[in-house]
Amino acid sequence: MQAVKQCVTGVFLALLSFTVSAHPHSFIHLKTQVLEENGHFSGLKMRWTMDEITSADLLYDAGNAQPGDEVWKKLAAEVMANVLGQHYFTEVWHNGQKVKFLNRPTEYGMEREGHQAVLTFILPLAEPQPLSGQQYTFSTFDPTYFVDMSYDKTSDAALPTELQKSCKLAVHTPKPGEEVLNYAQSLDKADAPEEDMELGKQFAQTVTLSCQ
Repeated sequence: MQAVKQCVTGVFLALLSFTVSAHPHSFIHLKTQVLEENGHFSGLKMRWTMDEITSADLLYDAGNAQPGDEVWKKLAAEVMANVLGQHYFTEVWHNGQKVKFLNRPTEYGMEREGHQAVLTFILPLAEPQPLSGQQYTFSTFDPTYFVDMSYDKTSDAALPTELQKSCKLAVHTPKPGEEVLNYAQSLDKADAPEEDMELGKQFAQTVTLSCQ
């Protein structure tokens, strides 16, 4: 039984590893909240809801585990390790420079929501960044486009109450050109896109944080 569980968990982890094709075969619904500390941008609170097919592997592994059971902690740690291996699948930019993250989240967890598995975590910036008069952009995506990671609605990117008067968020959904679309559609499960093409980034939504 343990071997079966390890195999099932491995299937999910493979979905977050860049070793397979470019077509989205897994879908993650994103919710992100900007975190503020003493007037500074300190991190992102993330909630990733997996599609039901992807979730089935994890929920099978969790069995009838109740919230807070050790199995959820173990699954969260395994998935989080893979996410960390890809720098949280996230980029934050300020004035043309990438903003660095801490190597580990300050908190993380996994839970069941109906037939879907949900990963939550806090992505901390290595150093809190000033907000007043500044603009930042951030994106969460799989560079290979194997996993589609997106916001269903603009309100899924949110500000804490204390920032709502001085800052605003805007979610931009790109419209890749016909050449990129045709290339993505031409790839099958045995193909992988060229690394320098950053195919997933061309489909990635960008959130702009602007503060007065």
